Amino acid sequence: MFKTVFNKSLILLTIVVLLGMTGLTQAETADVSAAKDGSADTATAVSSSTEKISTGADNAVPAETAGGSLPDKAEALEKIDRSLNPESYVSYKKIVNIDTKGIKKEFVMYVGKLGADKVLGSFLAPKTEVGRATLRIGDNMWLYIPNVKKPVRITSLQSVTGGLFNNADIMGLDYSDEYDCIDIKLADGKYELELKAKTGAVAYEKLIVVADTETYTPERIDCYTSSGMLVKSLHFKNIIEFEEGFRRPSVVETDSPLFKGAKSIMIYSQMKRVQLDESLFNINNMAKYQELR
Repeated sequence: MFKTVFNKSLILLTIVVLLGMTGLTQAETADVSAAKDGSADTATAVSSSTEKISTGADNAVPAETAGGSLPDKAEALEKIDRSLNPESYVSYKKIVNIDTKGIKKEFVMYVGKLGADKVLGSFLAPKTEVGRATLRIGDNMWLYIPNVKKPVRITSLQSVTGGLFNNADIMGLDYSDEYDCIDIKLADGKYELELKAKTGAVAYEKLIVVADTETYTPERIDCYTSSGMLVKSLHFKNIIEFEEGFRRPSVVETDSPLFKGAKSIMIYSQMKRVQLDESLFNINNMAKYQELR
């Protein structure tokens, strides 16, 4: 059963993120694709083994740019979006939640994105979740549960998987759709962008994005509330080539100063450029998402 948190104050305490200590090898990441074959036990078809790796998340120290100039803020943010995914695609993702007691729960989803602000998802594992589906159009989100009359409205701060990734993380849009880049600088040889939420409906008021200066691929994103409290950090790891000419981190790990010992991991597999039919992004079609793959 999905765990959702409807009390916003509780969510700021449960919004945690688990993991800066765990990483996955490229071979383990590729195993997520086994879920699409419809095996008897989809959850076990995806390897869940992990290995310890260093996050290397040190505080940035401002530095001068080599040429004395920085890229345009809006263009830099757009390049960060495209370094993470094509504008439209389909993919498989595995989400691993480990709570403070060490109890692990795993989910496998098929996801599809169209343009900057439309994302759909279908649960493939565990068996108790098969048939459930998610839909996001801009700031609006829904959860479809079989045998329930109609899709249920959900929010960005809730979590359909019950872990430290909230719905905004799980059904992520382009960052440029939700945030404006208000500052960019060079720090420790990396670009550091400060993003401000465009509306109050966005999960985080401010993001600090640390990205590679050549590929614009994020290495870390720190997420803050409107009061300036650090809620969590996302760490992007294990860059692999999904398609010719498109490489991105296959693993996103999260940690939080609010929940010590809890971890969440998101593992991507088989991301492909696909132009989905726009009619699929409709609450009346969510029952069909299980057939897409």
